[in-house]
Amino acid sequence: MTTKPKKQKFIVEENETIDDCLDRMRQEGYFPVRRMEQPIFKEEIRDNIVEHVPCGRMIVFEGKLL
Repeated sequence: MTTKPKKQKFIVEENETIDDCLDRMRQEGYFPVRRMEQPIFKEEIRDNIVEHVPCGRMIVFEGKLL
C-alpha cells in the first residue's frame, strides 16, 4: 500500500482554469493552503542586447492532504 505525500504542488495547466485545478486537487484528496505565482520570461534580442520580457505567469497551488 502506498501512501500519499502530506503536501503536494498542483500547477494550473495551460488549457485549465483555476477552478478546474482546485477540483482536481479535491478529487485527489487535497485542499489548497497556498497559492504562488511565478512569472514566465522569454528572451528577445534587440540591437544585439538580450532582454528578458515577461510573457505570462505560472500559478501553483500547494495542497495539504485531508
